[in-house]
Amino acid sequence: MFRFKSSVVIAHITGWLICLSLPLLFISGQTGDHKAIAILLSVDYLVFLVTYVSLFYFHTNFLFPQLYFRKQYVLYFLSVFLLLLMVNYMRPFDHLFTRLSHHLPDSRWHPHMAPGPGGPNGMQPSGGQSVRIDIVSIFLFLLTIALSIAIETTHRWRQTEKRALYAETRKTQAELSFLKAQINPHFLFNTLNNIYSLAMTRHEYTAASIMKLSNILRYVTEDTRDDYVLLDSEIDCLRDYIDLQKLRLTTKTKVRFSVTGNPGIKCIAPLVLLPFLENAFKYGVSNHEPSDIIIQLDTLEDHIDFFCSNKLFHFPPDTTHTGIGITNTRQRLDHLYPDKYELRINEDNGAYTIFLQLQV
Repeated sequence: MFRFKSSVVIAHITGWLICLSLPLLFISGQTGDHKAIAILLSVDYLVFLVTYVSLFYFHTNFLFPQLYFRKQYVLYFLSVFLLLLMVNYMRPFDHLFTRLSHHLPDSRWHPHMAPGPGGPNGMQPSGGQSVRIDIVSIFLFLLTIALSIAIETTHRWRQTEKRALYAETRKTQAELSFLKAQINPHFLFNTLNNIYSLAMTRHEYTAASIMKLSNILRYVTEDTRDDYVLLDSEIDCLRDYIDLQKLRLTTKTKVRFSVTGNPGIKCIAPLVLLPFLENAFKYGVSNHEPSDIIIQLDTLEDHIDFFCSNKLFHFPPDTTHTGIGITNTRQRLDHLYPDKYELRINEDNGAYTIFLQLQV
């Protein structure tokens, strides 16, 4: 299929101007400008030009893609051979050089002639017979076919790479959308349970809690459409979530949340930190034993450090992944921060700690 991009058109025009001006080098400095112009306007030069330009684009846009790439090899090589015979029959370079030789001081050189007795290659021997093969035209034919194959193969390779990259990007986007779709209901399910408990006990902070939930819902449904949001927005969501969780906690549980540095100029993938808080409040709270939940976020010049620590009162089936939230978070980190994050999850003597470093 023809491709008409401006850069490609300019490159093709430049290439053809260089290639098709080469015959003039044979008479460069040996004849006047008016004779060079006469050669450019001659029928022989026009035939020479049309032959190789047509051959190049016919092979590039039809023979190679329609026959060779469709594995019709016999028909392809037969077509190329017939074109070769046609070029040899037309002798475009031979006829052009015949015209050029009329403008040269010594017109005895013929490119298709065999050496005569006592004469160098290409010299016209007296009474000699010409070999009926135009070597230069055939060489130019093979060169044109080779260039066509190289250009078309390179183009198809680039197209294949581009399609593969596009497919991988779409696959990644689809996976991220799927993971977000899992995270959002998971988060909302836990939060709504907390609001329900407040409403059942007619807690005085029920209205304020509903407002905080509204803020979280707005963040979850609107801001998380983008792959990245301001770190400040993520922190506001974490604060609201912690406030909602505090309403159901007893005095035995202490929560410390601190932020250092200047988070306003940083961006982060939305909801990438929240699952760690959900995990802490799900497995690190007891109504009978004292517990501390420590959450710290440090923003540095080129990265952020997130730390979360809690006791482990309720043991999940797999303490390494602790549920769907952290599993999805790992996968999202792999997609959005490849080779740009470090996640360490440790359990030691009933203490559960998470350390996450993100390059932002």
